[in-house]
Amino acid sequence: MSERNEGWYVVQAEDGTCNVLSAESISRERLQERRPMWGPYATQQEAITRRVGLIRSGKCEPA
Repeated sequence: MSERNEGWYVVQAEDGTCNVLSAESISRERLQERRPMWGPYATQQEAITRRVGLIRSGKCEPA
């Protein structure tokens, strides 16, 4: 699977919620927006776990 090769990120949206996105799905425009972004993480599951931690710490709003 390519999941282990591409990397996963937690990206904050305009409304304060955070989404888990693969490196392939992050566009140049999104990178230029300078929104808070955490990662890369090796697996999607690890990124999801980090997202939960960011919600608990108040850095992201729950969806």
